[in-house]
Amino acid sequence: MGSIDRPVRPDQPDPPDRPDRSERPKTPQDFDAKLAERLSTLTRASAYERLYARAQAQDAPFRERLAREESAEPKDSLSADKPDKPERDLERPRTYWTEAPRFLALWQKIADHWPARKKHESDSSPQSPDRRAEALLASEKISQGEPPISEKVRRIEQENSSKAWLVGFDFRLKQTERLAAKVAERLKREPERKPQDIASTVHDAIRYTFCLENDSYESGYSEIKGQLESCGYEMYHCHNSWADPQYKGINTRWATSEGQRFEVQFHTRESFHAKHEVTHLAYERLRQPGASTAERRDLMEFQREVSRWIPIPDRARDISNYEKKVL
Repeated sequence: MGSIDRPVRPDQPDPPDRPDRSERPKTPQDFDAKLAERLSTLTRASAYERLYARAQAQDAPFRERLAREESAEPKDSLSADKPDKPERDLERPRTYWTEAPRFLALWQKIADHWPARKKHESDSSPQSPDRRAEALLASEKISQGEPPISEKVRRIEQENSSKAWLVGFDFRLKQTERLAAKVAERLKREPERKPQDIASTVHDAIRYTFCLENDSYESGYSEIKGQLESCGYEMYHCHNSWADPQYKGINTRWATSEGQRFEVQFHTRESFHAKHEVTHLAYERLRQPGASTAERRDLMEFQREVSRWIPIPDRARDISNYEKKVL
């Protein structure tokens, strides 16, 4: 995923029909959309810094006015007809997007308190050169089966009536070295299997993410699921996490008629931003062994705090989990 200060990535959610930048938002929904647009073009650190600086600049006149009024008032004044405090002029409905800078600052505080650990090596025994070469070759062959799947997924993006859009498309293939390491690890436990067979069963070697608007999430999911099935793909796993207190979204796994597996995730604009830009490093740390009870508590509480601000689309929780055993 990269660090908090990583460069801007080209795959950030960029929903269609954005309002003109020069227009002032007229409703809370317009405000959220414009704020989401601005946050999607910033790194984590710069998003916090720019929004904090803007808030400080907007707040300055009110703080100055408040200071003048308080200095002019008797300290024991309890008059009931005092004018409203200037801070009330700053009140605005709180949403996921207004809270995003706070999430980033909170994560920085957690990261500073709990320094990152080295990645755990589950098995220090060296892999034979031949086995490693086989794993690399098998991983490279996965990339040869990806273009036909991507072509159909791209067509679904263009044709679906729910206006769902793909995000992270440039990262649809797991890095060859990471995939080879996963294949090599499996070969240690299953030495009788062929590396190519193992590589084809790694469910996220090829992966895609669709973003949907909140008001068309359930119908969009059903439509895209049907379009994938009409391409000859079979869904063998669906996990609905919209009721999960620490993560929101739906993860599905598919198989082609040739047995190549791939993953498709379904997110909203907010749930994707939370997963991709805010909570991913916490998730990675929770997966590693060695975290203390206190650190794990802080990481899980952070994920819960972020997730509780993500709006849950209508009927998203009604989408059923599904599991089918595949060879």
